[in-house]
Amino acid sequence: MTYTGDVTPGGPADVRVLPDLTISKMEVGGFGNNAYLLRCNETGDGLLIDAAADPDRLLKLIGDQPISKIVTTHRHRDHWMALEDVARATGATVVAHPLDAPELPVPVELQVEHGDRITVGVVTLEVIHLRGHTPGSIALLYRDQGGHLFTGDSLFPGGVGNTQGDPERFALLFGDVKERIFDRLPDSTWVYPGHGRDTTLGAERPSLPEWEARGW
Repeated sequence: MTYTGDVTPGGPADVRVLPDLTISKMEVGGFGNNAYLLRCNETGDGLLIDAAADPDRLLKLIGDQPISKIVTTHRHRDHWMALEDVARATGATVVAHPLDAPELPVPVELQVEHGDRITVGVVTLEVIHLRGHTPGSIALLYRDQGGHLFTGDSLFPGGVGNTQGDPERFALLFGDVKERIFDRLPDSTWVYPGHGRDTTLGAERPSLPEWEARGW
């Protein structure tokens, strides 16, 4: 089956099978949040990105295979409403950036900084700190197979995340997105955002000057 990244409220996950990693995307809750289950094909270990809502549906998606980690991309409540329930049910280690960790409803056992590595089975993900949407927003990068980037609310099709009209916050987020993502990664990199449809860096790159000029 061909992965599109198009998911619907209450609908099934869209699944992408790569040689070493399987990615399942599901829309949960009433705010159009995306949750992503990453599972190592060799070991079966799993990692959940953003236990946003609908814990029963997320636990059904996880199934009987274990997950070792739950990563929260940032502190906003719509991205962690199911975190407590899913963490309790799975025993998974809760992961977040230290600047956003105090706002989460459970203790963050693994606090990660820019450039750190997180493992799921034998697969390695790179942590990219993207300041501006929140102080501790992070993205996760899987470099194989053209690049797969999970951006939370820091990068979407059509622009960077919401900075509440604050020029300083926008400049910080735009600068991080440009320098830490677009200046480093190829156009083939697939972007999995915290809400809505997926995109690629190649599709968004021509719009960078427009985003900078408009300031959002």
